Amino acid sequence: MTEEITSPAKCEACGCKLEKEDIYEENGKVLCEDCYIENHHKIQACDPWAVRSKKIFREEAGLEGTDGLTDLQKAMYEFIVSRGGAKKEEIAEKFGISPRETENQFALLRHCELVKGQKRANGVYLVPFGDK
Repeated sequence: MTEEITSPAKCEACGCKLEKEDIYEENGKVLCEDCYIENHHKIQACDPWAVRSKKIFREEAGLEGTDGLTDLQKAMYEFIVSRGGAKKEEIAEKFGISPRETENQFALLRHCELVKGQKRANGVYLVPFGDK
């Protein structure tokens, strides 16, 4: 028997207050709609088919560099380039986005072959794609 959730409840991910009709339950956690969706929307960074598809699309559309990116993606890319690399946590903090959204944006930039992950002595950094 599951426990009845009383209203108002709080989202366990972001802390927002929820009315009973706005509650999503998953694995015993109470979530708001945004956090529930974010938990189910992960773009894979290492996806050869996505890279190929994105490459063909960008070539056919005549897009180069940061052409066709969102403002957030362009800003993230410029931030990574200006610093010679950045940790995902730094990017999330700088742009006020969640770790999952940071992962998704990284994956899209990776599909465009603009950034990649690079192991360094103190962790994994996102770096411009051409860096060794």
